[in-house]
Amino acid sequence: MPESSRKPTTLLVFLGLAVVWGSSFLFIKVGLQGLSAPQVVFGRVGFGALTLVAVMLLSRRRWPRERWIWGHMLVVGLFFCVFPFLLFAWAGETLPSGLSSILNATTPIMTLAIAAIMLPAERLNALQIAGLVLGIAGVLVIVGPWELFTSPAFYQSVPAQIACLGATACYGFALSYLRRFISGKHSYDAPTIAAVQLVLAFGVILLITPFTMFTPMQLSWPVVLSVAALGILGTGVAYIGNTVVVSNWGANAAAGVTYLVPVVGVLLGVLVLQETLHWNEPVGGLIVILAILISQGRLRFPVRKPAPELPLRETI
Repeated sequence: MPESSRKPTTLLVFLGLAVVWGSSFLFIKVGLQGLSAPQVVFGRVGFGALTLVAVMLLSRRRWPRERWIWGHMLVVGLFFCVFPFLLFAWAGETLPSGLSSILNATTPIMTLAIAAIMLPAERLNALQIAGLVLGIAGVLVIVGPWELFTSPAFYQSVPAQIACLGATACYGFALSYLRRFISGKHSYDAPTIAAVQLVLAFGVILLITPFTMFTPMQLSWPVVLSVAALGILGTGVAYIGNTVVVSNWGANAAAGVTYLVPVVGVLLGVLVLQETLHWNEPVGGLIVILAILISQGRLRFPVRKPAPELPLRETI
């Protein structure tokens, strides 16, 4: 194992990512107390873009000149930032932040399903199919369709939950698109590509701003600081931290942060916002995480080996 992978700082960065991304849903909820969903996204993408542009300038990185990179990254910016951020922010107006963080954990399952369609070379094996089916079952447990006949609030929460699933489907499409059209076809590092992505996403946000920013704003320090943290930490600095973890531990180990994000999100929702979760939501989240572990081959089931044959004894 390389020396860099044993540094305790990598573990601290990994845990920091879990805290930052897990608290993003809390920041969204607090931001919505004074802003509309599009206004929260404007601040989030704006602060994130400014952060990565500052990184580009301070580190003297070179911006890509190839038009095809900017064209493809516009698609990624739409599906990795604009659409999912808007969907999560809109869902946050009605859903508890903890539940949003649990539904966010379906991103690897969505990526698995969409990659199987977009990347013909990556056909699903038996374990991945089992994980996908189990993941769908986990989502059904989270949604709780049995409440259709017992809870009037069910009808109000379903559209928001579908919006969260739509957001994770956007993530899955963006990741698959990156792998098909961009990964391995350029010489730029992750912070540079992320900066291009966020700058383009903010450009799109600016274009739709005249149609989405008419709602009166009620600014307060908690609202402003939450949106700033959401953009600077959750959308800017966290991407750089993720690059450090991937470089030192590898992509598969870095993906383990997916399992901690809903834990942080649920704890913060309960402790800070006094949110209440129903039993099926964390149970469904655990099923989804189990499905991810199975689909990624992280769970190895014991295989019973046949008993060795005893040598034949010579008879006299």
